[in-house]
Parts: sequence; C-alpha cells; structure tokens
Amino acid sequence: MKQDVQAVAQVMAPDELDELTLKRAQRGDDRACRELVRAYERRVFALLGRLLGRDVEDLAQETFLRVFRALPAFSPAGPARLSTWILTIATRLALDELRRKRPQLPAPDASLPPEAEARALGRAIERAVAALAPDFRAAFLLREYHGLEYDEIARALEVDLGTVKSRLSRARAALREALKDHA
Repeated sequence: MKQDVQAVAQVMAPDELDELTLKRAQRGDDRACRELVRAYERRVFALLGRLLGRDVEDLAQETFLRVFRALPAFSPAGPARLSTWILTIATRLALDELRRKRPQLPAPDASLPPEAEARALGRAIERAVAALAPDFRAAFLLREYHGLEYDEIARALEVDLGTVKSRLSRARAALREALKDHA
C-alpha cells in the first residue's frame, strides 16, 4: 500500500527527487547531495533572484547549507513536498534579507531597442514585481512562478490561508495598476 502511494506521488511530481536519492542524501552521501542540488538549484536561484533582484549566490548557498543541516529530519510523508520545503527555506532567507536591507529595484535595461514591445513589457513586469512589498512579492512568486498551492504558500510563509489570499489579491491589484499603461 505504501509503495502504491509513493508510486503515485512520483507520477504526480516528476520534478521531485526520487525516494532512494533522497534517503541517500539524508545519510550524507556526497553524490546524492550533488544530485539534490542539481535538481533544485535553478528553482532556488530563480526564486531568490525574483525576490531580491540582485546577486543571490550567497543566499542560495546558505539555502542549501540549511537544507543539508535539516535534511535528516525531512519526511517525504510530511505535509510538504521536498521542492516546497526547499523553496520555503529560500523564501524565508530572502525575506529576512529584505527586512534587513531595503530592496534595490533593478534598473531598466536601456540597451534594448524601445520598439521591442514584448521586451519592454517583460522589463515592466519585472520592475512591477520587484516593487511589490516583500510579503506580497513572496506570495506572488511562490504561486505564479513556482506553482505552489495556497496551503503550501501559507505553510512556507507561516501565515493563515486568508492572509495568503489577501496578499495575492493585493499583489495582483498592484501589478494591474503598475502595468495599466502596457495593456
């Protein structure tokens, strides 16, 4: 029965690390740990980059250090998928960093031709997302860029489900307002 549930979980989440590799990583196997990093580093870098808008190598490294410290206690049968758990660690680190320092908004790239409307819209979206309050930005990115469900976001941010819905609603309203000239 347990194997059937695990097989379904693997089918439902093909982007997750397989159970054997996870168990090996939990025991400290170097090769399995490298596989874990390879499997999740792009998502961690993407999330941190979108949240912070600047060089994030140190925070990505700190994310994986914390992952490996806590990995032996991670349970695949628990409430969160491994990817959600790792992105939660990255999100909390980024939010802590944002609370310590004011975010630096990325400057528009003036080297691109202004007639490239799609690129201009992309830059406008990036600036609008970067301008969101950190809590709104975190909820928005976890939902829209990383596909987490509302309850997963609530656990990741340690807030109520209603707070997640409110933050997402306010983030979307702010983005609509910021992008109204690009419609």
